[in-house]
Amino acid sequence: MSDLQDALRKLVARAGHWTEVRYHRRRGRALSVRKDEVVEMTSEHTEGVGLRVLIDGTWGFASTSDLTARGLEKALERADAMARALASVKKKRVRLAEGGRLARGDFLVPGYEELDAMPLEEKFRVVRESEARIRASSNRIESANCRYTEAFDDKILVTSDGVDARVRLVRPSIRFSATGADGARRTNGSDSVGGTGAWKCLFGNRSADRMIDQAAAGAVDQLSAPDAEGGRKRVILSPSMVGLLSHEAIGHTVEADFVSAGSVAAGKIGEIVASPLVTLCDSGISEYADGAGGILPVDDEGVVAGRTPIIERGRLVSYLHSRESAAEYGVEPTGNGRAFTYRDEPLIRMRNTYIEPGESELEDMIEGIDDGYFIDGPGGGQADATAEFMFGATRVRRIRGGKLGETVKHLAVSGNAFDVLKSVDAVSKDFQWDLGSGYCGKGQPAKVDAGGPYVRCELMIGGAQ
Repeated sequence: MSDLQDALRKLVARAGHWTEVRYHRRRGRALSVRKDEVVEMTSEHTEGVGLRVLIDGTWGFASTSDLTARGLEKALERADAMARALASVKKKRVRLAEGGRLARGDFLVPGYEELDAMPLEEKFRVVRESEARIRASSNRIESANCRYTEAFDDKILVTSDGVDARVRLVRPSIRFSATGADGARRTNGSDSVGGTGAWKCLFGNRSADRMIDQAAAGAVDQLSAPDAEGGRKRVILSPSMVGLLSHEAIGHTVEADFVSAGSVAAGKIGEIVASPLVTLCDSGISEYADGAGGILPVDDEGVVAGRTPIIERGRLVSYLHSRESAAEYGVEPTGNGRAFTYRDEPLIRMRNTYIEPGESELEDMIEGIDDGYFIDGPGGGQADATAEFMFGATRVRRIRGGKLGETVKHLAVSGNAFDVLKSVDAVSKDFQWDLGSGYCGKGQPAKVDAGGPYVRCELMIGGAQ
């Protein structure tokens, strides 16, 4: 690897203009069992270099899997040619922000070697036994599935303005799911987790047994659950639902490219957009708890990716930036330039997005609701540039007279995210990362995480889905 890094340094030094070279190797694996049958056992290996140049304020990009000296030179020539061709017709010229901490040295996230050394047979045993235990948990479980994935990433980043870094990390994830059946009715339950680090990072919030039980119970309980009562309600959102709201309905509106396109957050820096109890951040570091699924010590532009407050005590204080957007807005880059593979150019993407914990006890928060819901189990949904959202929720309990009551059917929650955050009147001391098993999509996938404490607020309940 050191020989390759030396070759990339020499390539950049010879370029004669601003140049960024990003080597990326990914080794991935997926294991899945359903109905005691192996339905997936795959591995993949991708490796190559992405080269980006800036000539006369215009980007040029090329990529190659040919890591020979001539292969790299040819890719650089293609990137140069693209930039020069576009420069003659491009009206808006790109600048890169000054400042920001550019990465130098090795950035190795713990857990890589440990998970790499863990025998495949042991991982497969957990997957197979977990699927069998879900099926055996109830005679009303029709089928079950357990799926494990892992991705080992090795990167080298070199730029002509001083970046010279190596990054190494691994992201495992596991998902448990069940289908319940009662005559013609079918219901689903699931639980999942994704992290960054060794095997143990998957079970920091709850054990495998707890997730298996939760997936099975989610399917079985839905077979007889009553409908929810729709309308505007006081609710408590779990850390996973807080994370979903923070990422989908707030985080995307403050990505600087979306802001420039006219998102609801445009022009609102300095304004009160939430309750003073709310501080919302995005970070490349695993704040408050270990193993977040979006850990990113260095982004794919070579900027060290620390904590970025977005909303501080209710006030909007920052957008999320690449080096290009930071120059446009006159601020420092925030370390949010990310590319999925070496074939992709960096885009502005989130990392770990969360609301900071507060001072309340969860029990007191529940006691403060006379008629409402405890909402957990994010079931997907959508949000737009106005911060309007609609999300599914798959693990929901009624709250009556300050006490948790019966489980109700899957439902939808909706509202405007900034209005919901303004209604927050309690934030718990607890904190969990709980949204790291999937991917964020925005032109290309990105591994992210989100979470927070329990939050009490008001929103619309849509009734049964």
